[in-house]
Amino acid sequence: MSVDGKVAIITGAGAGLGRQHALLFAQHGAKIVVNDLGGAVDGTGHSDAADLVVEEIRAAGGQAVANKASVADREGAKSIVETAVKEFGTVDIVVNNAGILRDKSFKKMTLDEWDLVINVHLNGTAYVTWHAWPIMYEKNYGRIIFTSSVSGILGSFGQSNYGAAKMGMVGLMNNLSREGASHNVHTNCLSPGAATRMTASVPGSSIDADNPEKENRPGLVSPAALYLASADAPNGRIIQAARGRFAADAVYSNTGVDLGADVTIDDFLANIDGILDMSDAQLKTNFWRD
Repeated sequence: MSVDGKVAIITGAGAGLGRQHALLFAQHGAKIVVNDLGGAVDGTGHSDAADLVVEEIRAAGGQAVANKASVADREGAKSIVETAVKEFGTVDIVVNNAGILRDKSFKKMTLDEWDLVINVHLNGTAYVTWHAWPIMYEKNYGRIIFTSSVSGILGSFGQSNYGAAKMGMVGLMNNLSREGASHNVHTNCLSPGAATRMTASVPGSSIDADNPEKENRPGLVSPAALYLASADAPNGRIIQAARGRFAADAVYSNTGVDLGADVTIDDFLANIDGILDMSDAQLKTNFWRD
């Protein structure tokens, strides 16, 4: 689980999950780029949240530097990686954690609200990763974490924009885990659940995310992030983490029914029960070969 001496970029690290990741990584010897625009949950505004976390890390004897660029801006994403290289010489770990919410049912959602969430979560993740990728690829080492969500993997009412972005990260992970494998660049997804500003509107949650008495505090997620950032990290896996409980998600497929090249709609309908039957489902990595 060692990240000692590694350079880690953690986006959205000014509060909540990102802050806890940054503190834990720093405790284990990582050099941290604390990225946070410092905006509200909906993405508006700015603050010095990143500076405060940097001060906290330095006060504990760690090494950290702030970056306040937006991951959704291509030049901003580039500057995040440039900050790591300028301050610490390289980048070994990228934890894509930054995010916003614009929750509404799909019927009531505007396309602007759709674009804003997709741009921060999915595009922002891709932008930062794209700038870090060649550095990791060239030196044959990298650990990349995408912050997915049960809202995408399983679905959630009123979060179509957020869920689409979060499931998009799983698709990106599936591809990058293959592209980076030969160069020891591992890409994984973390699917967290914790009480943060972003869950404050959920009944039973709380923005008092750092209260050690709260069962669903963000710090209970961070051990999984540390594992996925370590040299022993798997590649192409999804880990759920919430309230101290950890599990894995994966894609399963049944045997299916081979109806041949002369299949008709009547053939298809006659076999629909077998096509949809998941009783013999197995883990899949490739539909055509497995």
